[in-house]
Amino acid sequence: MSNTQSPRGSTVTPPLVDAMLKRIHLVESWIAVLAFTIVVGIIMLDVIGRELVGPLLRQLGMDPGNTGIFSAQRVAIYALVVGTYTGIGIATATGSHIVPKIGDKMSPDSWGPAINRLADLTTALFLFGAAGYGWLFVNSARMLDMRAPILDWPLWMIQIFIPLGFVSAAIRYLTFCIWPAAKPRSNELQD
Repeated sequence: MSNTQSPRGSTVTPPLVDAMLKRIHLVESWIAVLAFTIVVGIIMLDVIGRELVGPLLRQLGMDPGNTGIFSAQRVAIYALVVGTYTGIGIATATGSHIVPKIGDKMSPDSWGPAINRLADLTTALFLFGAAGYGWLFVNSARMLDMRAPILDWPLWMIQIFIPLGFVSAAIRYLTFCIWPAAKPRSNELQD
């Protein structure tokens, strides 16, 4: 591990850590794209079936029965949960989340790097705590063999994305604390 300095004055992120973060980001991005594609696709097909295909077939004298997709809204909600909690890591990786600026002018500029590291460490610890509670939630659903109504899917397989999203973001914040150069620049508009 090198202790060289980046142009911003912080230690350079080791290549292995950088590669790991990029790989996690790629996997999260694909999961989120798939999840939101399912949300849009299943709801769109359900509405087209109910509002267009069904009435059209009835006008032609056929009785198509239910032309919507069975449990479309429920499947869409589960896909939304997956996409949303995967998005926590994506927002952290890209600097796209909302960052409060309330205390930025309360300390000298020279304290900035130390305060930022402390904030990143505090955020990482908070997110690890949230992940721990998320795991308790998921594990209780697993232990009780809770099932999704109608679909009969094990709920924990969907809920597992809750602690995973928090862990992903926590790992990134811990990385930002150790190697500040790994932190993405914020995408927020400057005041």
